[in-house]
Amino acid sequence: MTSKVICIVLGGGQGSRLYPLTATRSKPAVPIAGKYRLVDIPISNCLHSGITRIYVLTQFNSASLNKHIKNTYHFSSFSEAFVDILAAEQTPTSGGWFQGTADAVRQSLHHLAVHEFDYVLILSGDQLYQMDFDHMLSEHIEKKADISIATIPVHANDVPGFGILKTDAESFITEFVEKPKTDFEKLQSETSAEMKAQGRNYLASMGIYIFNRKLLYDTLQSNNHPDFGKEIIPQSIGNHKVLSYQYEGYWTDIGTIPSFFDANLGLTDDIPQFNLFDKNYIFTRARMLPPSKISGTHMEKAIVADGCIINADHIIRSVIGIRTRIGFDTTIENCYIMGSDNYQTLEQMAECHENNQPIMGIGDRCQIKNAIIDKNTHIGNDVVINCGEPLPNGDYPTHTVQDGIVVVKKRAVIPNGTVI
Repeated sequence: MTSKVICIVLGGGQGSRLYPLTATRSKPAVPIAGKYRLVDIPISNCLHSGITRIYVLTQFNSASLNKHIKNTYHFSSFSEAFVDILAAEQTPTSGGWFQGTADAVRQSLHHLAVHEFDYVLILSGDQLYQMDFDHMLSEHIEKKADISIATIPVHANDVPGFGILKTDAESFITEFVEKPKTDFEKLQSETSAEMKAQGRNYLASMGIYIFNRKLLYDTLQSNNHPDFGKEIIPQSIGNHKVLSYQYEGYWTDIGTIPSFFDANLGLTDDIPQFNLFDKNYIFTRARMLPPSKISGTHMEKAIVADGCIINADHIIRSVIGIRTRIGFDTTIENCYIMGSDNYQTLEQMAECHENNQPIMGIGDRCQIKNAIIDKNTHIGNDVVINCGEPLPNGDYPTHTVQDGIVVVKKRAVIPNGTVI
């Protein structure tokens, strides 16, 4: 059945809530778990589900995403499989920028038309989850739905942050309310016994949709509504058979710095909710990096990617990304260190020492807590980050503070002895 499906991954807008991680890259290209990119999650779910024709739609800061897709997803010359970028473009019928999720798909329909397919799977590029879309598609076909929406049971406390769907006894959606603030008790739906025991009696849209091909074309070409969640989906309920596909596994929308931070540090738990070691592993770029070298470091609940050189005193509940260098007597606690895109040569390191400049990585005797260190940063010796009183939110030349988390910007240079 998956041979009848084509997938569209929505790359999102400017990703302003993930700033400064999205200052120079699109949201799907943001590194996660030390070695992957956000876009690898939906693509990997597709490939494990047997869906091998995938378009990724993007328009902001797409260079690094293009490079990642090009270097990662290679298929046999005799296969119809592909993962291609569709960037916003000016055409005789469109002005360019995508105005929303539905408008992005609308402007891309002519690219889909050259393929044979019966169903379109639409995914978000900034979510962390593991799902078999073949099951969702089977239910969509079996129940003869026009549209299927993946839903996740949520607690009443979470309702105001989601689009909430009410279903009937056959799991068809009868009502949709976008982020209801009050009087939403009537929106409770039937969930499993396990979900009920947790008080999760409401169904939230996950932003994952399956459309029948004809309906998608007819709907998008008959109006100019820009968004699926705010306009297309609510207007389809009552006019078409819209099915809820309940998903009860781990799922999180990585739309903000705190959610991104928590999702990454959560991977260090003894039994993480998102399982990196599952048989349905995450596909990403294959890098020919040496193994990591660790000397004299006490580690506890740490994930360390390839190619690192670590001499730190201790690293606790932290994710250490590719090619990270950490100096002697440094302490790292509750941090996501993204690593580097390349190694400095010995000559470059010697030049930095001569000019009293930090080399790439983290220096000696540093103390860093509750921080995200973006790629290719130069943090000197004796630097202290977020180890004192809680810092107020703010944006500064080398870093941003948001909800108690310090985000050191990509390529930032933090001189010796700096205290943040």
